[in-house]
Amino acid sequence: MKPALAGSFTVVDGRAATEISEISRFYIDDQLAATIRLDAGTPQRIVRIETPAGRLNHSYVLCGEITIRMPDGHTETHEVNGEGVLHHPDGQVLNALGTRNFTEFYLADPDDPSVVERRPGRAGLCAAPTS
Repeated sequence: MKPALAGSFTVVDGRAATEISEISRFYIDDQLAATIRLDAGTPQRIVRIETPAGRLNHSYVLCGEITIRMPDGHTETHEVNGEGVLHHPDGQVLNALGTRNFTEFYLADPDDPSVVERRPGRAGLCAAPTS
């Protein structure tokens, strides 16, 4: 049985200049909420994430694989993931961002940094890709 939904927020995910492709999975309170695929034909996606009822704060996890083109022309695929807590995210617009040579992945609200609390390290919910 799916939980009742109380609110929603928006996630904007865009391809960086060196990215060839990206597949991202967004989990809210340990439940898959969205999957985003980016490539040359789809350089940015905006998705609405619904939040379960009964809570103001929500855990989040981002998992994915990003393929980048290196300066010498070869490609590398990096597993990215990150986790944290969203404080009262309803109605907010959050950006999905990557750092540390496309190995860390997190959400951020440029207008209100208090909305997102990042946890250091890698998220345990993310499994290595199998295909």
